[in-house]
Amino acid sequence: MAAQHKDGRTPLTRERVLRSALALADADGLPGLTIRTLAQELGSRPMSLYHYVANKEQILDGIVDLVFAEVHLPVVGAPWREEMLSRARSMRTVLARHPWAVGLLESRRNPGPATLRHHDATLGTLRSSGFTLQATAHAYALLDSFIYGFALQEAALPLSGAESVPEVAAPIMERFAGGEYPWMMEIATGIVLQPGYDFADEFEHGLTLILDALEPGERPAAR
Repeated sequence: MAAQHKDGRTPLTRERVLRSALALADADGLPGLTIRTLAQELGSRPMSLYHYVANKEQILDGIVDLVFAEVHLPVVGAPWREEMLSRARSMRTVLARHPWAVGLLESRRNPGPATLRHHDATLGTLRSSGFTLQATAHAYALLDSFIYGFALQEAALPLSGAESVPEVAAPIMERFAGGEYPWMMEIATGIVLQPGYDFADEFEHGLTLILDALEPGERPAAR
């Protein structure tokens, strides 16, 4: 428990400032996170925060690092496929908690220690499993493109679970009645509107395809 001032207020620390900033971003998105709103949340004055963070960029650096700290840290030396699977699933879960972070995770010019540990452990897991340097770079880029892209698409969909699919699909399906969009009608009736369909299941399918395709060595370049 944090010590309190004589007036009963909890003192500011960099950790407390960043945790409050993370909570604000989760609640209101990045537009709602400003020095002023953060100071109000902490019951402090804006100028007081500058002792702990110089500007909003430092706040973003800090909260991105907190997000990375929540993601499964691959174990260097453990089987690479299991570690990449755990990392991917964990990253998707964490990004669902912090959807504002999807476009920021790879954007920081001053990455924090948790961010650097995460990247290093991911690379180390692949390299220690026999991946060449080039194959490691390809694997990392491919996995992150899929994970981040899926998280972004999943967050944007106007769905809230499998039970919401019929309600969302109904007005769209009305536009298919004239036969102008036969392939969309086919996938809607044959896949999307079938009992138990959940777009979230596509994550595991896609991830399995990618992991099956990755190889520690080099493949001949496509002509």
